[in-house]
Amino acid sequence: MTTATVTEAPVRAVRRPALDWRLRFGVLSLIWGFSFLLIKVGTEGYAPFQVTLGRLLFGTLVLAAAMAVKRERPPRGVRTWGHLAVAGFLLNALPFSLFAYAELTIPSTLAGICNATSPLWGMALSMVALSEDRPTRVRVAGLGLGFVGVLTVLGAWQGFSGLDGRGTVMALLASLSYPIGWIYVRRTLAGVGHSHISLTGAQLLLATVQLAVATALFSGVPTHVDALPLLAVATLGALGTGVALLIQYGLVAEVGPTTAQMVTYFIPVIATGAGVAVLGESLSWSTPVGAVVVLAGAALTQIRRGARRNGSRTAGGRGSSGRGSDRPGSDRAGRAHAAESRVEAAPHP
Repeated sequence: MTTATVTEAPVRAVRRPALDWRLRFGVLSLIWGFSFLLIKVGTEGYAPFQVTLGRLLFGTLVLAAAMAVKRERPPRGVRTWGHLAVAGFLLNALPFSLFAYAELTIPSTLAGICNATSPLWGMALSMVALSEDRPTRVRVAGLGLGFVGVLTVLGAWQGFSGLDGRGTVMALLASLSYPIGWIYVRRTLAGVGHSHISLTGAQLLLATVQLAVATALFSGVPTHVDALPLLAVATLGALGTGVALLIQYGLVAEVGPTTAQMVTYFIPVIATGAGVAVLGESLSWSTPVGAVVVLAGAALTQIRRGARRNGSRTAGGRGSSGRGSDRPGSDRAGRAHAAESRVEAAPHP
């Protein structure tokens, strides 16, 4: 999730990464797909707030290292930092904590599927909050289909028996928090003249501070150290929050946000496979069937009119096709795609 302007970026070649984008796409899918397993393992040894704090701390360290290597400066301006604090709460502190609490009582497979509902929530909210994002019949149909899938996953015809309602609601609220955060960023941070690494590093830092306060008030310091849960938390933060974001930004700059967002549809599949194969979680027929319906609905909600997707846009969603060419591989193209990715990024767990 990045914000950047494209009007002032010079057009110059960008060195392509050594690894093919398809390999990086697969790595990103695996990292985020296994994140729900890591959350579950982490909560077996530590309180949910402690898991989230550790995750954010390790993720922030990775972004700080990337900023140091690239010699990026932190954002400037009290107003910008204030907006980043809200973004950090909505996009990191709140959903990460809700998923951690949810997985105390629900399987990681269900949490991964709930995460896939973010595009559905996003489409519903954009109909109300973003006047320039008008729905089409196909997108509305996708919204309805997606929520039918959610009801299928939850076994609505059985009265939701066998599910922990509180944990499920927490996971769904976590998924809802992402599009609320995206809309907030789109309204407040569009056009801010800082790189995505700088903005996201500051955002994670502020979210870490928020969790440090929450952990001190409600969880305290861990009374003992469990090696495996600690390793899970460190991996979750360093890879799932830090490295994964860097991979995502690279994908957005190279192949565009539409292709990069396709990772959303692989996350629940990998999360389900990991939960069943590694953690031995049970799986009823309605879970994979409902998940397929959810993903189909989510895919339909992302279909837009061709004209809107052909022109380049700034982070504020305004067309800018008349301002110059966004050639693949150019710095202008990378910044344009990075700007779009901050408001339309895949919901990472």
